[in-house]
Amino acid sequence: MSSTLATHHLWWLLALLLIALEVGLPGYFLLWIGIGAGATGVLAWLFPGMSLLTQAIAFAVLAFLACAVYARVLRPRLKRGDAASERLNRRGAQMVGQRYVLIEPIVNGRGKARVGDGEWLVNGPDLPLGATVEVVGVDGNTLQVRSAT
Repeated sequence: MSSTLATHHLWWLLALLLIALEVGLPGYFLLWIGIGAGATGVLAWLFPGMSLLTQAIAFAVLAFLACAVYARVLRPRLKRGDAASERLNRRGAQMVGQRYVLIEPIVNGRGKARVGDGEWLVNGPDLPLGATVEVVGVDGNTLQVRSAT
Protein backbone atom coordinates (compact mmCIF):
# COMPACT_ATOMS: atom_id res chain seq x y z
CA MET A 1 0.00 0.00 0.00
CA SER A 2 2.81 2.44 0.79
CA SER A 3 4.39 1.91 -2.65
CA THR A 4 1.07 2.89 -4.26
CA LEU A 5 0.92 6.06 -2.19
CA ALA A 6 4.51 6.83 -3.11
CA THR A 7 3.70 6.42 -6.80
CA HIS A 8 0.96 8.99 -6.93
CA HIS A 9 3.00 11.31 -4.71
CA LEU A 10 5.87 11.00 -7.18
CA TRP A 11 3.57 12.02 -10.05
CA TRP A 12 2.46 15.07 -8.06
CA LEU A 13 6.07 15.96 -7.27
CA LEU A 14 6.91 15.65 -10.99
CA ALA A 15 3.95 17.91 -11.77
CA LEU A 16 5.18 20.53 -9.28
CA LEU A 17 8.72 20.30 -10.68
CA LEU A 18 7.53 20.76 -14.29
CA ILE A 19 5.28 23.68 -13.37
CA ALA A 20 8.11 25.29 -11.38
CA LEU A 21 10.42 24.88 -14.39
CA GLU A 22 7.79 26.62 -16.51
CA VAL A 23 8.18 29.69 -14.32
CA GLY A 24 11.90 29.81 -15.14
CA LEU A 25 11.59 28.68 -18.77
CA PRO A 26 8.54 30.47 -20.17
CA GLY A 27 6.73 29.16 -23.19
CA TYR A 28 3.58 27.39 -21.87
CA PHE A 29 4.95 23.97 -22.71
CA LEU A 30 6.12 22.45 -19.42
CA LEU A 31 2.98 23.74 -17.72
CA TRP A 32 0.75 21.45 -19.77
CA ILE A 33 3.03 18.45 -19.34
CA GLY A 34 2.98 19.19 -15.60
CA ILE A 35 -0.81 19.20 -15.70
CA GLY A 36 -0.65 15.80 -17.40
CA ALA A 37 1.65 14.54 -14.63
CA GLY A 38 -0.74 15.86 -11.97
CA ALA A 39 -3.69 14.16 -13.67
CA THR A 40 -1.69 10.93 -13.82
CA GLY A 41 -1.11 11.26 -10.08
CA VAL A 42 -4.86 11.56 -9.56
CA LEU A 43 -5.40 8.40 -11.65
CA ALA A 44 -2.70 6.55 -9.68
CA TRP A 45 -4.42 7.65 -6.46
CA LEU A 46 -7.90 6.62 -7.66
CA PHE A 47 -6.70 3.28 -9.10
CA PRO A 48 -3.94 2.08 -6.79
CA GLY A 49 -3.45 -1.23 -8.63
CA MET A 50 -2.39 0.50 -11.88
CA SER A 51 0.95 -0.79 -13.17
CA LEU A 52 3.85 1.55 -13.81
CA LEU A 53 3.58 0.91 -17.58
CA THR A 54 -0.11 1.86 -17.53
CA GLN A 55 0.74 4.99 -15.56
CA ALA A 56 3.44 5.93 -18.08
CA ILE A 57 1.02 5.47 -20.98
CA ALA A 58 -1.63 7.49 -19.14
CA PHE A 59 0.94 10.24 -18.54
CA ALA A 60 1.88 10.37 -22.23
CA VAL A 61 -1.76 10.50 -23.30
CA LEU A 62 -2.77 13.08 -20.67
CA ALA A 63 0.24 15.30 -21.38
CA PHE A 64 -0.53 15.17 -25.10
CA LEU A 65 -4.21 15.97 -24.45
CA ALA A 66 -3.31 18.88 -22.19
CA CYS A 67 -0.98 20.31 -24.87
CA ALA A 68 -3.64 19.76 -27.55
CA VAL A 69 -6.32 21.53 -25.48
CA TYR A 70 -3.98 24.47 -25.06
CA ALA A 71 -3.08 24.60 -28.77
CA ARG A 72 -6.61 24.12 -30.11
CA VAL A 73 -8.79 25.86 -27.53
CA LEU A 74 -6.94 28.21 -25.21
CA ARG A 75 -4.27 29.64 -27.51
CA PRO A 76 -6.72 30.95 -30.16
CA ARG A 77 -8.79 32.60 -27.41
CA LEU A 78 -5.71 34.27 -25.98
CA LYS A 79 -4.60 35.49 -29.41
CA ARG A 80 -8.05 36.90 -30.11
CA GLY A 81 -7.59 39.29 -27.19
CA ASP A 82 -4.27 40.54 -28.61
CA ALA A 83 -5.89 42.82 -31.22
CA ALA A 84 -7.91 44.62 -28.58
CA SER A 85 -4.95 44.98 -26.24
CA GLU A 86 -2.90 46.62 -29.00
CA ARG A 87 -5.38 49.52 -28.96
CA LEU A 88 -5.91 49.50 -25.20
CA ASN A 89 -4.22 52.86 -24.56
CA ARG A 90 -4.99 54.30 -27.99
CA ARG A 91 -8.70 55.02 -27.84
CA GLY A 92 -8.55 57.14 -30.96
CA ALA A 93 -7.28 54.21 -33.05
CA GLN A 94 -10.55 52.42 -32.31
CA MET A 95 -12.46 55.31 -33.92
CA VAL A 96 -10.88 55.03 -37.37
CA GLY A 97 -13.68 54.34 -39.85
CA GLN A 98 -16.41 55.57 -37.48
CA ARG A 99 -18.76 58.43 -38.34
CA TYR A 100 -19.59 61.33 -36.04
CA VAL A 101 -21.52 64.61 -36.17
CA LEU A 102 -19.80 67.98 -35.86
CA ILE A 103 -20.86 70.03 -32.85
CA GLU A 104 -18.61 72.91 -33.93
CA PRO A 105 -18.00 73.64 -37.61
CA ILE A 106 -14.56 72.94 -39.01
CA VAL A 107 -13.06 76.36 -39.73
CA ASN A 108 -9.48 76.70 -40.93
CA GLY A 109 -9.11 72.93 -40.54
CA ARG A 110 -10.21 72.67 -36.86
CA GLY A 111 -13.52 71.83 -35.21
CA LYS A 112 -15.19 69.47 -32.73
CA ALA A 113 -17.25 66.31 -33.08
CA ARG A 114 -19.58 64.51 -30.66
CA VAL A 115 -18.12 61.10 -29.77
CA GLY A 116 -20.38 59.19 -27.40
CA ASP A 117 -21.04 61.58 -24.54
CA GLY A 118 -17.85 63.58 -25.11
CA GLU A 119 -16.27 65.99 -27.55
CA TRP A 120 -13.13 65.42 -29.63
CA LEU A 121 -11.06 67.91 -31.58
CA VAL A 122 -11.05 67.22 -35.30
CA ASN A 123 -8.86 68.30 -38.21
CA GLY A 124 -10.11 68.23 -41.75
CA PRO A 125 -11.64 70.22 -44.58
CA ASP A 126 -13.92 73.12 -43.64
CA LEU A 127 -17.42 71.76 -42.98
CA PRO A 128 -20.60 73.26 -41.44
CA LEU A 129 -22.08 72.55 -38.03
CA GLY A 130 -24.03 69.25 -38.02
CA ALA A 131 -22.06 67.72 -40.90
CA THR A 132 -21.24 64.01 -40.65
CA VAL A 133 -17.54 63.20 -40.74
CA GLU A 134 -15.61 59.94 -40.99
CA VAL A 135 -12.44 59.40 -38.98
CA VAL A 136 -9.48 58.54 -41.21
CA GLY A 137 -6.68 58.82 -38.65
CA VAL A 138 -5.59 60.02 -35.25
CA ASP A 139 -2.87 62.49 -34.30
CA GLY A 140 -2.47 62.51 -30.52
CA ASN A 141 -5.88 63.47 -29.16
CA THR A 142 -7.11 65.00 -32.44
CA LEU A 143 -9.12 63.00 -34.97
CA GLN A 144 -8.27 63.40 -38.64
CA VAL A 145 -11.58 63.47 -40.53
CA ARG A 146 -13.11 63.82 -43.98
CA SER A 147 -16.64 64.50 -45.09
CA ALA A 148 -18.76 61.36 -44.85
CA THR A 149 -20.98 62.44 -47.75
